[in-house]
Amino acid sequence: MKVSVIIVSYNFEKWIDRCLGSLRRSTYPVSVIVVDNGSKDKTTQIIEKNYPEVHLIKTGTNLGFGKANNIGIRCAMEQGADYFFLLNQDAWISEKTVKTLLTLFEEHPKYGILSPTHLNGKGDKLDFGFSTYSGMNGKEDFTNMQNNHEVVTLKFINAAFWMISLQTIKKVGGFSPLFYHYGEDIDYINRLHYHGLQLGYSPHVFGYHDRESREVTRADFLRSERVFHLSEYANINYTFSQAFGYGVLATVKKAMQALFKGKIANSFAFINMGFKLLCNTTQVRHIRTKNKKEALNYI
Repeated sequence: MKVSVIIVSYNFEKWIDRCLGSLRRSTYPVSVIVVDNGSKDKTTQIIEKNYPEVHLIKTGTNLGFGKANNIGIRCAMEQGADYFFLLNQDAWISEKTVKTLLTLFEEHPKYGILSPTHLNGKGDKLDFGFSTYSGMNGKEDFTNMQNNHEVVTLKFINAAFWMISLQTIKKVGGFSPLFYHYGEDIDYINRLHYHGLQLGYSPHVFGYHDRESREVTRADFLRSERVFHLSEYANINYTFSQAFGYGVLATVKKAMQALFKGKIANSFAFINMGFKLLCNTTQVRHIRTKNKKEALNYI
């Protein structure tokens, strides 16, 4: 079975050796595709000089996370890939990660996406996001998972380390063009569940994500709200009426709540959010219809 690792890069220089070096050490051989989104540093020169085995695609511009991954997936399919391992540029994996996930796919065909356990860049604790949505708060929880589970099902795992089967790609497609950067993984998992597939992780292999938990600014908060409401509007597990309520009307409710709390600027931001979603209704409806069909959408 051929595994293609797909990395979307933008100013990748800081992490190249840890990321690509970990793939060289994988106990299961992989091919590597890097889709570079117009890096301004020496990313492409370093890859061409030090990692000649990497298939480097230079887009010349920042296409966003989803569209660049779709390009990588299409290239991997043309090269005969059976599995696609989406790996963040600021991340790397343990040696047995790929082999273990492949084994789990063969033993548990109900899964469409599998991931390793996400640790921080130092490897001394769980990644802060993974800790939240996995419900694990410390060593005791993690030890229990290792002792009692081969694979653990979750509702959400972010796309820093996703292994996706070819069957999943053929059924669910690629990332939606509604999402440029952030929210692509939420939308994809919603579609995965609609098509009857599950999402899980192995507590026995690891991925290391070099990002820090940081204070959420107002801009970060509003961006996450925009992404959330767009993903709710696009969620094909809801009827369109439900999606309209959770996506568009919910922004009106939040605008009123912000107004009552005296947060005038946030109130206007939510009203603007809802208006933009409303203006996007035609495209959202079209994509919702498209995503319900089993097809190689967007690839």
